[in-house]
Amino acid sequence: DDAYGATIRREIEERTARRLSISAVYTTLDRLEGKSCLRSWIGDPTPERGGRRRKYFVLQPLGARALKTAYLAFTGMTAGLARRLNTL
Repeated sequence: DDAYGATIRREIEERTARRLSISAVYTTLDRLEGKSCLRSWIGDPTPERGGRRRKYFVLQPLGARALKTAYLAFTGMTAGLARRLNTL
């Protein structure tokens, strides 16, 4: 419900323990929107941001399918990897 650039960036940084530029986040979000994987809208101005509006994003069905496909491919590639790494 709170998916806008800064929260998306913070979530990625927390999960990966890597720094990420906000411009990289927005470039990726814009590209995903161009592919109809996301939809965006501009929210109402908020007092804590000095009246600036946030651009919110929501996953579209095409994006959910693409995400599921990528996840299945990733888990398929890593199947058995934990067992292999434990033998090293």
